[in-house]
Amino acid sequence: MRVVIAEDNVLLLEGLNLLLRSSGIEVAATAITGDAFVAAVRSHQPDVTIVDVRLPPSFRDEGLRAALAVRKEFPSLPVLVLSQYVEETYAAELLADGRGGVGYLLKDRVSRVDAFIDALHRVASGGTVMDPEVVAQLLVRKRDPVSQLSPRELEVLELMAQGLGNGEIATRLVVTDRAVHKHIGNIFAKLDLPASDSGHRRVLAVLAYLNR
Repeated sequence: MRVVIAEDNVLLLEGLNLLLRSSGIEVAATAITGDAFVAAVRSHQPDVTIVDVRLPPSFRDEGLRAALAVRKEFPSLPVLVLSQYVEETYAAELLADGRGGVGYLLKDRVSRVDAFIDALHRVASGGTVMDPEVVAQLLVRKRDPVSQLSPRELEVLELMAQGLGNGEIATRLVVTDRAVHKHIGNIFAKLDLPASDSGHRRVLAVLAYLNR
């Protein structure tokens, strides 16, 4: 198995080099910037990659953006993110592409060498490996679409959940049918419901409210 590593911490990089080589894994190339990582992947076409989130020059999210770039160019390329940080936006995008071959581990929580090597092999084989803390943070930060509704839209959705039709909602809230229709349209849009028949979308909207 051949690996390309993107890591700017020299001591950690050398440690990974020794660890992988002693486990019979070939380190094809290493990089300390996102651009260098992308170039190394193109040149060596590894079996799996290990990427830190924060790389030079800004030390923000260059590693994850580079990982997304190589996954776009090489869709089946496995990526194991190894970092101290959970970067919500790009991590969710990387995990949500549905292709598998993705891992996200936190450096401070990797306590056993054999577990890390096993995780790398699983990612290389197309599996998904997630640190429980990463999962927890992504779930906590996940935006609740119902929370985007205005107070009036939430009132309308509550009445929809009670089984009231548009006319009944208008009477209850002392507004026009047209106003209710507009509020429901806004609810569908904010909940990102597919453009299908309104009856089906009403059910989906109510389910989103009840599952909140």
